[in-house]
Amino acid sequence: MSTRRQVVTVLGSTGSIGTSTLDVMARHPERFELFALSAATQVDAMLQQVQQHHPRFAVMASAPHAEALAEKVRATGLGTQVLSGPQALCDVASDQRVHSVMAAIVGAAGLPSCMAAARAGKKIMLANKEALVVGGDCFMRAVAEGGATLLPIDSEHSAVFQSLPDDRSTWARRVQKIILTASGGPFRQRPLDTLSQVTPDEACAHPNWVMGRKISVDSATMMNKALEVIEARYLFDVAPEQIEVVIHPQSVIHSMVQFQDASIVAQLGTPDMRGPIAYGLSWPERIASGASPVDFTRIAPLTFEVPDHHRFPGLALAWQALRAAPGTTAVLNAANEVAVAAFLNGHIRFDQIHAVNQGTLSRVLPGAVAGIDDLLAIDAEARAVATGLAG
Repeated sequence: MSTRRQVVTVLGSTGSIGTSTLDVMARHPERFELFALSAATQVDAMLQQVQQHHPRFAVMASAPHAEALAEKVRATGLGTQVLSGPQALCDVASDQRVHSVMAAIVGAAGLPSCMAAARAGKKIMLANKEALVVGGDCFMRAVAEGGATLLPIDSEHSAVFQSLPDDRSTWARRVQKIILTASGGPFRQRPLDTLSQVTPDEACAHPNWVMGRKISVDSATMMNKALEVIEARYLFDVAPEQIEVVIHPQSVIHSMVQFQDASIVAQLGTPDMRGPIAYGLSWPERIASGASPVDFTRIAPLTFEVPDHHRFPGLALAWQALRAAPGTTAVLNAANEVAVAAFLNGHIRFDQIHAVNQGTLSRVLPGAVAGIDDLLAIDAEARAVATGLAG
């Protein structure tokens, strides 16, 4: 084991992934040094993290929130420097002193800082699936050109990564398909004719995982799995037809790889994000995560189901978007972010999220995509259309 501590920036530190990352790092102070934290608007939560973990920098999304945090930090006498805005996020992700970046900003807002870390050749622990859903080939090209190391943190993609051979050059000839598991969320067995009555609190009550509100709603609609299909296509360089989704309500098998000889390798664990986070932080080694091991004498029988596309119509949009023009996956992601926000704010019903997504896909037809500016323009156009549909 190296005696040099790994210097880490945590983007999106006040969310569930960010707090779990800090928990794992705090268990191994001899291994990790915290460089920077970032949050959008949660000033008090960020102040608590600054007081507990003493980063060099804390970045807030806007100047007013940064000023509020800076005033509180000064009152504590701590030396953390407070910054604000998208450029500051890129700076703390690409700083030459940083070895690794936990990319856990929710949504397309995390793409520029992910790109900055990629171009700077960092180890990127990718919990922000939108970087790949929106960025696609553009983001993967930046990873390759910058010499960055990309490690998936989503439990499903981490499971696939852990199940694949170490030699990436052999994946294409060995792998037959990737099987992503899904819990099915809180409405897997709820009568279809009652889904229009679902409340935001019901949609955010995931049966297995502790997650933020946006991703909890995505799990309830299974749009999270649609986005994960897109992410898997780019992460593992497989055709869309080589990706399958099965519902596994117990969330013990996190995903599987089926090889050409029909054998399957699966990764198992309790539903605790500290497992994949610890693997990303310590890769290629393994360290204690704080997660409890699976007790095979106590777990319920493991069951599997085919997804019901009447219950989860958004799932099929993944393959539809991947087969369409480049940039279409960015349209889907933007539409879904707007639709979920509209649902959480009480502007549309739960069962209307899919209609906003499908309607936006039919109205926004991307042109040529040369780089991140084109992708962000597509994202902005799709948001405007989706906002109109959700209005």
